[in-house]
Amino acid sequence: MSVGLFGIAFFAMIGMMLIGLPIAASMALVGIVGGIAAYGVPFMDSIAPVIWGVQNENLLTSIPLFVLLGELLLRSGIADRMYIALSAWLGRMPGGLLHTNIGSCALFAATSGSSVATAATVGTVALPSLQKRGYSMRASLGSLAAGGTLGILIPPSVNMIVYGSLTNTSIGKLFIAGIIPGLLLTGCFMLWIWINSVMSGTVKREDKVPLAERLRTLEFLVPPLVVFGIVMGSLYFGIATTTESAALGVIAALYFVWHSGKLSWQVLRTCFISTARVSGMILLIITAAFILNLTISLTGVADVMTKWVTGLGLSGTGFILALIVFYLILGMFMDVLSMQVATIPITFPIAIALGVDPIWFGIFIVLMCELGMITPPVGMNLFVVHGIRPDKGGIEDAMWGALPYAAIMILFTLLLLLVPGIATWLPAHM
Repeated sequence: MSVGLFGIAFFAMIGMMLIGLPIAASMALVGIVGGIAAYGVPFMDSIAPVIWGVQNENLLTSIPLFVLLGELLLRSGIADRMYIALSAWLGRMPGGLLHTNIGSCALFAATSGSSVATAATVGTVALPSLQKRGYSMRASLGSLAAGGTLGILIPPSVNMIVYGSLTNTSIGKLFIAGIIPGLLLTGCFMLWIWINSVMSGTVKREDKVPLAERLRTLEFLVPPLVVFGIVMGSLYFGIATTTESAALGVIAALYFVWHSGKLSWQVLRTCFISTARVSGMILLIITAAFILNLTISLTGVADVMTKWVTGLGLSGTGFILALIVFYLILGMFMDVLSMQVATIPITFPIAIALGVDPIWFGIFIVLMCELGMITPPVGMNLFVVHGIRPDKGGIEDAMWGALPYAAIMILFTLLLLLVPGIATWLPAHM
C-alpha cells in the first residue's frame, strides 16, 4: 500500500466515523481491506493471532477495573460530600463555587479515569447550587466542561492505558507523569477564574464557613484521597503492577461504598453492567486499532512516512507544533478514542525518530485529547454539561464558557514543550 493510498484510506476511515459508523468497525474495515489489497486473502490468517493476543493482554485487564472503580465512587454519594467539603474551603476565593467546580473535578478525576464521568458527576451536583446562587451559567458550564477534561490527565486514566497499549509504553510511568501536569493545569484554571472574576468586576464569594465546620468536612475528602494514594502509591514505589493497583483501588472503593451504607446488590449490578458496556466498547476499539496497526506495519507505511517527515528537516519541536494544529482541527470532529487509535500508530514512530521522549509524548497526546473534549462541534464534555443544566439555554453557553480554558490548554502545552521536565521528572525518579 502506497502512502497515497493510505492517505485515502485514512480519510475514508475518518469519514465513516463522522457519518456515525462505530469506531471499531471503521478501523477494522480499513485494516482488513487494506491488508487484503496488499497481500490477498491469506492476510486474514494473520488477524486471528492479533485478536487473541490483544484480548489476552494482562495490562488491558486494568481498564474494566479502573472503570469499575469510578462507577463505585459515582454511585456511593462520595462526589456529593466531596463537593460540600471543597466548597467550604474554596468558596471564599474570588470566583466562589467556580473554584469548587475545578477542585472537585480534579479530585474526582483522581479516581474515575474518565472525563465524561467527571464532568457529568460534578456537574449534576454543582449546577443546581450554581443556578440558585446566581452564578453565570456560561461561566459555570465552561468551568465544569474544562474541569472534566482533567479526568484523562490526572491518573488513573483509561486514555493513558490506551496510549500505553498502542505504543508499548509503561502505564505506571505514564500515570506518574500525569500528576504534575494535572495539578499545574488545575492551578492554571483556578488562576484564570480568580483573574477573570476580579477584572470583570463580578467577584462572587461564598459565605465564610467557621473553621470548626471546615475541619469537620475534611472527612468527606478521605475516600478519594485514600483511593488515589493506594493506586498511585503502589505504582510509584513498585509494590504493584498497573492491573494490581487497579484491583487494590476497587477493594478500597468497595469498603468506602459499604461504609457509606450504599452497598447493595442493586448498586453492584448497576456498576457491573455499566462497566461491562464501557469496557467492551474500549476493548473492541483497541482490537480494531491493532488490526489496523498490523496492516500499517506489514505494508511499511509507518516507515515510509517516518523517513519522509524526518527528511523534511523538521526538529522535534517543529513536529510537535505542527501536531498541535493538526489535533486542534481533528478534535473539532472526532472524539478522544477515535483521535488516539487513528493517529498514534502514525505519529508515535515519527515522534520517536525525531527524539521525542515517549512518556512526554503520551502526556502531550492526552492534552490534545483534553482539548478535543471542549472544542465544538463534537466536544463531548460540552454536550454532557449542557445536557444536565437545570435551565433550557442553548449549547453556545457551554462553548463560549469553555473557550478560555481551551486557550489555557494550548498555552500550557507550549509550556510543556519549553519545560519537558514537568512531565518527565517524576517518572524518572520512580
